[in-house]
Amino acid sequence: MNNKRKIAVVITARPSYSRVKTVLEAIQMHSSLELQLIIAASALLDRYGSAVNFIEKDGFNIAAKVFNVLEGENLTAAAKTTGIGILELSTVFDNLKPDIVVTVADRFETMATAIAASYMNIPLAHIQGGEVTGNIDEKVRHSITKLADYHFVASESAKERVIKLGEDANFVFNTGCPSIDLAKQVKENSVQLPFDPYEKYGGVGAKPDLKNGYLVVMQHPVTNEYQDSRKHIEATLQAVYELNKPTLWFWPNVDAGADGTSTGIRAFRETHQLPNVHFFKNMEGKDFLHLLNHADCLIGNSSVGIRECAYLGVPVVNIGSRQNRRDRGENVIDVNYDIVAIKNAILNRISSIKNSSNVYGGGDAGKQIADLLYEVPLLFHKTIMY
Repeated sequence: MNNKRKIAVVITARPSYSRVKTVLEAIQMHSSLELQLIIAASALLDRYGSAVNFIEKDGFNIAAKVFNVLEGENLTAAAKTTGIGILELSTVFDNLKPDIVVTVADRFETMATAIAASYMNIPLAHIQGGEVTGNIDEKVRHSITKLADYHFVASESAKERVIKLGEDANFVFNTGCPSIDLAKQVKENSVQLPFDPYEKYGGVGAKPDLKNGYLVVMQHPVTNEYQDSRKHIEATLQAVYELNKPTLWFWPNVDAGADGTSTGIRAFRETHQLPNVHFFKNMEGKDFLHLLNHADCLIGNSSVGIRECAYLGVPVVNIGSRQNRRDRGENVIDVNYDIVAIKNAILNRISSIKNSSNVYGGGDAGKQIADLLYEVPLLFHKTIMY
């Protein structure tokens, strides 16, 4: 008879997998837990860098796949994708009958996980709640906090914020961010770049020599500014083009405005020679961290610049409002969508000293979370804390 506690973890986007990979490993290794891995939404789509191949290669069995993304990269598509997710995930949860459902971070698809689990009286655990950014992700994040029963937050300020939202302090745990676990492994074993990114991941564009340094760009649309996504990416493209330094550029997430970002990149490539820029769709989480660890600077608005790069000490130029109010290390400089400002900030960061920070934990979040998933009582109702 199997008396293991069944833990269903739902991965809905490419970055979410690398963010919780060490949690999955720790659950899988735990003698009293059974991992039920569910892959959904854009994590299944090749155009956004399907995560499935990486997940299976890493030795994880996928319990269910949920295809729920509507085309369009606009607000209506995002809302409908969430609705379809609720329908499909409800069926999956009914079949798998998990003891606890785990949802990650703040992407719009994660709302479907939280709603389906809550209405089915399944205890819900939320990783990376309590943070603030000022866009639609913040609404999603705080909404999931109110639906969740257990909170595995990444920083002390996030813990304080979740408790201020009325959550029971006994079930709010500052475990640090699981993505820092991978960053720690990379930092301890990264004397030089351990792979050839062009050979391993293909991509398109020039193949600049990386031996004397390089930039990495990862810029996503901002959901509440999605109409301006093309204009935003064009400013970054022009700044990088004028600097003419070896650059590795990654495709955006499937958010409202992603079509404008992608169109802007394609149009710029057609009208400008980019002899020093190579474009990738996706990369395994640990390889991407190795790449960042040896980069001169990360440019864009990805949370990896705020989290993992803080631990690694990688200089970051954070553009625009997408990461507003998130805790930062000294590695980050913030700029608006201005070509000159972006160029100057990149030059400033390239010449800066690496400053590492443990603001998002010290690299043992995965094991902490797995142990807590085994220890917490199975609750799906709230004690009134206000």
